Amino acid sequence: MHHHGYLWCGPKQRFDDEALRRPPHPDPPPGDQPDRLQRYREAVTEFPRSEVPPMETAYWLVKPRAIVQGTWREPVEAARWLGERLAEYTPRFHSRAERDGLRLPLLVTDATQRLGWGGDISLGFYLERPSFLALALVTCSPNRARPELICPTA
Repeated sequence: MHHHGYLWCGPKQRFDDEALRRPPHPDPPPGDQPDRLQRYREAVTEFPRSEVPPMETAYWLVKPRAIVQGTWREPVEAARWLGERLAEYTPRFHSRAERDGLRLPLLVTDATQRLGWGGDISLGFYLERPSFLALALVTCSPNRARPELICPTA
């Protein structure tokens, strides 16, 4: 078992477009619905290529291999990376409560524990401008929520 780290920071409007964040349905729509069939084909092509965070954390594993920020065998190492990213972005958090320095160590501790039993971590924060920051740590080989998903670094 190991853990992959993901980070996405981009326009809030792009993050809010849920169509970009959902995997396509496993079955295509009927052929007599050309508009829906075209949208389906676009989703099949675009979802795995898009760097926008998926709605379900495990689906980070189907995103481009190049966006994996790091891979760690030990939960504490993965959680350390998360803590470093949180410290880096904290000054830009839109919410004063989220900038609270006491909160960040709790998030890192929780991440270490959750990764230890094979869970995933997904955090999101609104930043100024308006932007959105998504951080995720996804357990791999296998993922508990989606064991059928293949490791991106295999």
